[in-house]
Amino acid sequence: MIEGVILSAGVAALVGAAGTFGVFALARRRAAVAAVLAPLVVVLAVAAGVYASVRAMFLSDKDSATVLLLLAATVPVALAVGLVLAVRVWRMAATAAAAQAEHGRDLEIEAGRREMVAWVSHDLRTPLAAVRVLAEALEDGVGDRAGTVRRIQAENHRMSGMVDDLLALSRLQSPALVLRRQPVDLRDLVSDAVAATRPLADARGVRITGSDDGEAAVASVDASETSRAIGNLLVNAVRHTPSGGTVTVTARIAGSAVVAVHDECGGIPEAELERVFDAGWRGTRARTPEREDGPEPGGAGLGLAIVRGVAEAHGGSATIRNAGRGCVAELRLPLA
Repeated sequence: MIEGVILSAGVAALVGAAGTFGVFALARRRAAVAAVLAPLVVVLAVAAGVYASVRAMFLSDKDSATVLLLLAATVPVALAVGLVLAVRVWRMAATAAAAQAEHGRDLEIEAGRREMVAWVSHDLRTPLAAVRVLAEALEDGVGDRAGTVRRIQAENHRMSGMVDDLLALSRLQSPALVLRRQPVDLRDLVSDAVAATRPLADARGVRITGSDDGEAAVASVDASETSRAIGNLLVNAVRHTPSGGTVTVTARIAGSAVVAVHDECGGIPEAELERVFDAGWRGTRARTPEREDGPEPGGAGLGLAIVRGVAEAHGGSATIRNAGRGCVAELRLPLA
């Protein structure tokens, strides 16, 4: 009796160890299949131990067959239990992975917001300090009164632009955003953006050109938001193109409606290409926006972030790559 028990335990242990090793090896490649087979390993180990003890006790073939049939009847049950466990484990793993990914995205968004607030706060201090100094000079009667007033107005315009960009980016990131979509020929929006940006380009000695192949580039977009995004692309290109350079803008159909702006900025380091659409990112440049008294004062580094926000809100994309003597920024939008 004792010998039979020892034999049964030993055989069950050997079969169970071999099955466990196989399940662990399989789990590295197919975790779900391994979960299904795990209960079957237990059944096989028990069956092997029982069968070994049955044979050791010299039972008749009929009795041995009966025992084996009873054990075989437990195999479907073991597979069913394994399948239920596998589904449950897979769902728990998927839920945990989704929760972890969502938590990571929340942390990334929060970090981006903190960084953006810090950068914008830093940028706003400069025009605020300038206005304070200019107001004190005006109060004390120092300097040219008309010139001081013009500079105060320019700084005020600059701060208004920053606040407008912040509000626009906040609106684009809001879950309650509602786009007023309608079929729009992007060539019309490009023409309007070029006209609005030309004074800045002329002041900087930059030439703006556009190519029109005659084919309509009709997209289903919110005209106001899209116009703002195209304008931001043009302003960014003009600001980074040296005097005497050229900015070319096109609107075409290439699988989707595409607005492409080609500048002569000299290129962007490959390590920074992925970050140019981040809020407040200016690469190796100083974080404080350049002072300008022209029609488009320096902003808070949110222009390209707004472009990406507009693109994603429409289900499109915004990309930038180095090309020739500069970069090509593309805004892709869904066709009408």
